[in-house]
Formats: sequence, structure tokens, C-alpha cells
Amino acid sequence: MPVRFFSESIHFNLKNKRAVTAWIKQVIECNDRKPGHINIIFCDDNYLLQINQKFLRHNTFTDVVTFQYHEQKSEPVTGDIFISIDRVRENAEELQKVFDNELHRVIIHGILHLCDYKDKSPAQKKKMKEAEDRYLNMLYASLQ
Repeated sequence: MPVRFFSESIHFNLKNKRAVTAWIKQVIECNDRKPGHINIIFCDDNYLLQINQKFLRHNTFTDVVTFQYHEQKSEPVTGDIFISIDRVRENAEELQKVFDNELHRVIIHGILHLCDYKDKSPAQKKKMKEAEDRYLNMLYASLQ
């Protein structure tokens, strides 16, 4: 399962790439899915705003946009996850969180979308948040 990391419009290097890649695979498998090709693209606010406007018709800044390419649950999980480092940094400051922790939360949020989690309704948001917390704890246990 290739998880590939890219940067567009900024220079950014993810720490602990191997551990994060293994964690992503584990999360996908915990959801009874097979990992496929996943690209995680780190970018700035303006780059992600253009994607948000062009493809989703939203004219707002956001921290993450996920594009899912598999159609059936039986197919490997494949997709692109675009993450605004500007937005993650600002959210971490506002929420008084460590930048890396907020970044991991956004990464797993995108992965959970690829695993068919939704976050439109209050019940879906609650389920998504619980899954994020559970899987973040899994990552932090593996990094110790």
C-alpha cells in the first residue's frame, strides 16, 4: 500500500513518515478495509481554497479536502487528501494544541472519510470525533 506525501505551494516535511504510514494502514484495516494508493498533499490556504472552489463549490478556507476514488467497500481504499498547513497551524494555536497533534488529527480525519465516515449531522460528527480520538491514541501509543 503506497501512502505518498507531497507538498504543493509550500515546503513541508512530515515527521515520522514510516510510523504515520503504518498507522494509516492499521486504521484502514481496523475498519475492515484494504489499503490502496493514498496521496497526502500538504499545501497552503490559497492552494486548498482553489481546490475547494473548483471541485466543491465552497468559497471558504478549510483544513482538509478528501477525494475518494474507490467505489465499493470491497475495493482498496484509494484517494487524495489535501491538507492546508496554514489552517492546521492556525487551528492548533486557537485550540492550544501541539501542531503535530493537530496535523495527525487532520490526517486521520481524511483517512476516515476514505473509510466512509461522514460528518454532516451531529451524530456523524460525534462518531467521527470518537474515531479520531481512538486512532490518535493508537498512534501516540506506537510512538512511545
